[in-house]
Amino acid sequence: MMTETKTRQRPAAVILTEAAEQRIADLMAKAPEGAIGVKLSTPRRGCSGLAYSVDYVTEEQAFDEKIETPGGTFYIDGASVLYLVGSVMDWREDDFTAGFVFENPNAKGACGCGESFMV
Repeated sequence: MMTETKTRQRPAAVILTEAAEQRIADLMAKAPEGAIGVKLSTPRRGCSGLAYSVDYVTEEQAFDEKIETPGGTFYIDGASVLYLVGSVMDWREDDFTAGFVFENPNAKGACGCGESFMV
């Protein structure tokens, strides 16, 4: 008798709030030609070592995490996933600033200006 193996879908590395998903939809609505989605990565930058960067992407990379949202595809850089697992990504706007905000349980510290973090 053959046993059926069920593949359990693993949870997304990053949880997107409704506001973040809406912002991705807004970005994709005015994306440059050839853009297939928006990608989050953690380039080395700032006084603490790593920063968050969100950019348009034109091609899918083999190890990128892929999250389908109602407004478009959201990618997470394969090399950055380890630093981001369990994070919540939000979009916040007020009178003075607008931007993606991250609650990252992996961050052990951040620089004073909030531009970078360390793991």
